[in-house]
Amino acid sequence: MTSEFSSREIETGRRLFGVQWDFLSAASSPQSLPPMQGVEIAFAGRSNVGKSSLINALTGRKALARTSHTPGRTQELIFFSAGHGLTLVDMPGYGYAEAPKAKIAEWTALIHDYLRGRASLARVYVLVDARHGLKDADDSILGALGESAISHQIVLTKADAVKPAALTERIAGLKAKLAKRPAAFPEVLTTSSHDSAGIPELRAAIARLLGERRG
Repeated sequence: MTSEFSSREIETGRRLFGVQWDFLSAASSPQSLPPMQGVEIAFAGRSNVGKSSLINALTGRKALARTSHTPGRTQELIFFSAGHGLTLVDMPGYGYAEAPKAKIAEWTALIHDYLRGRASLARVYVLVDARHGLKDADDSILGALGESAISHQIVLTKADAVKPAALTERIAGLKAKLAKRPAAFPEVLTTSSHDSAGIPELRAAIARLLGERRG
């Protein structure tokens, strides 16, 4: 269910993430964003879609990104670095209606300010729960990414909880929708932080993107 990657690309991705990743900084406002350097990859998604779990799976660190059963816990842009020119960004989860409206407005403004003014941002991976597919909140962020002409790609999470036939159907539906969005990468990646399925391929995809950006 994932894009094709050579064994060499898989190994490059493994080495890219097989180093020590650490917390770099947290930003709650545009003024507190860290200086732009190297290449940034951001992860966006609805609250409880599994962003933190995916980042932990990618980096091989169980507690690098905070995970919680309480939606909306990540209220800042969280930056992680391994010191080799690639920075991972955990964005605040969206679509959590029970958070105070003022706080939701702050998160939304922060996300949009970050997306509009970050020249070092190479791609946003929009995480979508494989069990549920796209929701209205996802359409909103996809629209913002398209308007800003920011490269983005959908990554399905929790794919282990969906039967293969249903997953194939879900991917086909997503690809049809992405075809109407010029800034969206056409391929859909599937992952599971539970059994690590698709994690090597996502690492390889990021390594490929990093190579293209540097080249």
